Amino acid sequence: MVMTTKEAGEKWGISERRVRTLCAEGKIPGAYQEGRIWKIPLQAEKPADGRFKLRESLLEQIDRKKKELDGRRPLTDGEVERLNEEFTVEYTYNSNAIEGNTLTLRETDLVLRGLTIDRKPLKDHMEAVGHKEAFDYICELVQEKSPLSEKVIKQVHFLVLADKRQDRGVYRRVPVRILGAQHEPVQPYLIQPKMEELLFDYGADQSHIVTKLARFHIEFERIHPFIDGNGRTGRLLVNLELMKAGYPPIDIKFKDRLAYYQAFDEYHVKQSVSAMEKLFTGYLNERLDMYLRIQKD
Repeated sequence: MVMTTKEAGEKWGISERRVRTLCAEGKIPGAYQEGRIWKIPLQAEKPADGRFKLRESLLEQIDRKKKELDGRRPLTDGEVERLNEEFTVEYTYNSNAIEGNTLTLRETDLVLRGLTIDRKPLKDHMEAVGHKEAFDYICELVQEKSPLSEKVIKQVHFLVLADKRQDRGVYRRVPVRILGAQHEPVQPYLIQPKMEELLFDYGADQSHIVTKLARFHIEFERIHPFIDGNGRTGRLLVNLELMKAGYPPIDIKFKDRLAYYQAFDEYHVKQSVSAMEKLFTGYLNERLDMYLRIQKD
């Protein structure tokens, strides 16, 4: 008697994609492949994830800090507004800089205040404003506790891609390549079903929120559903889900972009989310420490 990867995932409380990865890594005794289909012995037990155990203390650490933060006095509206303003500027600068925007941190701040920077492209100005509007939008979604959906993803992208009006909020219709990447994005006709599968797997994943989002982020960028703006949109979606879960948003720094790119490559080559999870966890720890210092009794 055998079961499918979907049945095994439902039985063990993990995503079907994770089951397929465990099969490919030889971690499920007796599993075998017929064509492209994995067959798993019905009596097979969920394999222990050694990588998770190695990282468990880091995840427990951020959960402990979050619990401690939740128990402290809340910030005033004025304090929250000031912190959000500072974060938005740095976050907009870093996320856009990763994608090639030439505005400095100071210039990004000035643009978001309504000023124009001489000798800097209009596109760079529009990207800064668009990213801020997209972040403001996901903050609204957090308040409304809106579920992640294709509609939400397309609306976030619509705001991000302020400089390409015809491509805003619509899936690409042409094949693309990412120079230097270890994978090739899916063909246009596969985008819709792959996005549906990604959202289903994310909803079914019982892993820690950081682990779930590390995997979701990599798979989203792997699909590369839009002609441009995928990185900025993907990082905004990570923060949408983190904030909905009660965590502060994170800001992946421009200076850390090589480690960020390498985390994608590790997944595509080894099917491991550990590098991206470590990156996310490191940023979360820093943000939680900052809030704990601010709210120290």
